[in-house]
Amino acid sequence: MTATVLVVDDEVKLRALVRDYLERDGYTVLETGDGRHALDLAAAAHPDLIVLDLGLPGLPGEEVARLLRKAGDVPIVMLTAKAAENDRVMGLRLGADDYIVKPFSPRELVARVEAVLRRARGPRADTEEPVSYGAGQLRIDTERREVHAGEGQVDLTRMEFDLLAALASRPGRAWARMELVGRLQGHAFEAYERTIDVHVKNLRRKLGDTPPPQLVVTVPGVGYKLGVDRDVERNA
Repeated sequence: MTATVLVVDDEVKLRALVRDYLERDGYTVLETGDGRHALDLAAAAHPDLIVLDLGLPGLPGEEVARLLRKAGDVPIVMLTAKAAENDRVMGLRLGADDYIVKPFSPRELVARVEAVLRRARGPRADTEEPVSYGAGQLRIDTERREVHAGEGQVDLTRMEFDLLAALASRPGRAWARMELVGRLQGHAFEAYERTIDVHVKNLRRKLGDTPPPQLVVTVPGVGYKLGVDRDVERNA
C-alpha cells in the first residue's frame, strides 16, 4: 500500500527536492510551508508520516509537533538547522521519531522515512496473546501495541512501546544503550546514547514506575533491563 508523506517546510526548493525523491520511491506527497495549514492537512488527509521543519514562520515547528502529538501518534521526522545534542533531545521530547540536521542528503531522508514507517508498522507478533510480567504488574499486547500497568492502560509513543518491547523480549538481560539504539532505530539513525535516557525517563513516568519491584531498572555502567520476570504460567 502506498504511504502518504506530508512535507512541511517553508523553503520551496527544498520541498520540491524532497518531494521529487519521495515520489521516485513511490510515496504520495503532500506539502505546505505553513504550520497551521500543516495541521489542517494532517487532520484531513491522515498522512502516514510527517516531515516537519522546526524553523517555520508564524506557528513554530515545535508547536506544530506538540499539537500533532496531542491529536494522535503520526510518525514525525524533524528537520532543523540546529545541530547541538540538546536540540536533538528537545526534538525527541516533543515526540519526534527521527531528527535530521540541515543540510542533509535527500537519499538519507528517504532511507530514514522508510525506517520510521517500518518501525511504525511494528514487528510481526510471535503470538496473538498478550504477555504479562511481574505477577500481572505489566501486560504487553504486541499484536495491538497496547500496554497495561497495574489496573490501567498506558498510552505510549511508538518509540516508548518499542523500547519497552525490546527490554521485555529478554527480561532480566542488561541492555547497553547503544544496543537499544540499534534495536529501535536500525542503521539509519544518527543516534546518541542520551536519546535512550530520554525515552526511559518518559516511559517510567507513564508506567508510574516505582519500586518494588521496578519495571525498568538502571544497570550502572551498562544501560537498562526489565526488572520483572515473564509470567509463564499465566500465558501457558
